[in-house]
Amino acid sequence: MPRQVYVSVVIPTWNESGNIGRVIPAVKRVLSGYSSEIIVVDRHSADGTDQMARRLGARVLYDDIGKGSALMKGLVSAKGRILISMDADLSNEPKELKLLIAGIETGYDICMGSRFITGGGSDDMPWVRRFGNKVFVFLVNTLFGANYSDLCYGYRSFRRGAMQKLNLKERGFGIETEINIKAKRRGLRVLEVPSVEKKRDKGVGKLHTFRDGYVILKTIFANLSA
Repeated sequence: MPRQVYVSVVIPTWNESGNIGRVIPAVKRVLSGYSSEIIVVDRHSADGTDQMARRLGARVLYDDIGKGSALMKGLVSAKGRILISMDADLSNEPKELKLLIAGIETGYDICMGSRFITGGGSDDMPWVRRFGNKVFVFLVNTLFGANYSDLCYGYRSFRRGAMQKLNLKERGFGIETEINIKAKRRGLRVLEVPSVEKKRDKGVGKLHTFRDGYVILKTIFANLSA
């Protein structure tokens, strides 16, 4: 009889061999009391990220399009009742997984980590990114009648079935923004919980401030007429 999975953690990766070897064991330790799975969606890394993830017990999928596409591939493939997205660079604290799980268990459809509510914070946000995030939050809250404190942060949990209601289209770094907008429009129950973003441990970050900021801006205005 197939194992019933309670929590699925989806981690998009691209050349994260210096970090994935610590992320997966840490996630497993935190989720040791749950029936769980870890899905790594890899962009055909050249440094053996996928091989290391597989050796550590993760299920490995591949996607070469972008973060949004990789995330959706993993979430669609996930078997858990609760789905969680997190980054591979050790910026997301595995110990916060239980808070994200509790948010869904309490009755919410989506539970979003926020760096800008009491208890949250960031050790890795230059002023230009902080300013940009505030502008994007203001735009989304004003244009869509929302009340978010954070927008461009990918540490989140979802009730199984909530993702289908969102009908997501974004394939790149605008995915979190699209989730926030469509969650509000679809009337989903959303909870923000405090999260502390750490500095990337090893390797090079994939976010390009101005290029990806433009993508996020395009995502906001594209959804005005959607």
